[in-house]
Amino acid sequence: MIFYFSGCGNSRHVAETLAAGLNDTLIFIPEAAREGRYEYELAEGERLGFVFPVYSWAPPKLVIDFIEKLKVKVGPSTLRQAQGPQGSGTLNYLYFACTCGDNCGHTERVFRKAVEEKSWSLSACFSVQMPETYIGMAGFKLDTSKNAQLKINRSDDMLTRYIPRLINKEHFSEMVVGSLAWLKTYLVNPGFNRSATDDSKYYVTEACIHCGKCVEVCPLKNITLEEGCPKWNGNCTMCMACYHHCPVNAIQYGKATVGKGQYYFGKKG
Repeated sequence: MIFYFSGCGNSRHVAETLAAGLNDTLIFIPEAAREGRYEYELAEGERLGFVFPVYSWAPPKLVIDFIEKLKVKVGPSTLRQAQGPQGSGTLNYLYFACTCGDNCGHTERVFRKAVEEKSWSLSACFSVQMPETYIGMAGFKLDTSKNAQLKINRSDDMLTRYIPRLINKEHFSEMVVGSLAWLKTYLVNPGFNRSATDDSKYYVTEACIHCGKCVEVCPLKNITLEEGCPKWNGNCTMCMACYHHCPVNAIQYGKATVGKGQYYFGKKG
């Protein structure tokens, strides 16, 4: 079983590739959370996986929040993992894969702490460099088309190598941590979660064609249409799916995104 989150498709591609190679079931975290589906049953010995993008050098807050509420029943027995460290259930093999533009800081430490608080043990983890999607601040920009395709090609090669290791339930950690990791994860990331997910800076230009694509692609269903134009409703994780999927590039985030182009996995041209 693989729980995943993705806004612009990079992590979805990784999750779908792993699910196909491992013959596992995919569950979209935002959808499960909206429906209050936090209880699941694993076959005895079944792997439990998570796939998500790195947001400001840590797992997205919505992923950690979901893990805190997650309950897993293991095998045909009555063992159940309860919330918190008092749970008696055991998981045979737990792993995560995270996507990042360059490096992921101490994402592993944050994730490991979250699962250890549930008395689970992290067995394996790895990061996958994928094309940049976050351009919500000055200085952040997309990869060139050439570099984006190189990253995708390399990621597919990596996943081909990782799938047998997950099948064999190897224990490993292969993360691109990067420089100043502690500073980025434990000082910059909390600030990102407090202020950089403010969706009040989103607006739409006169180029808007009122197609509703932004409403369709928002994983948190945070966007509605009012008189044909998008309205953001305060529940944003800053995945920027709305910006990148707009067919006429009419959505902007303050001045930070102006002229920076668009990317989502599978975008042509």
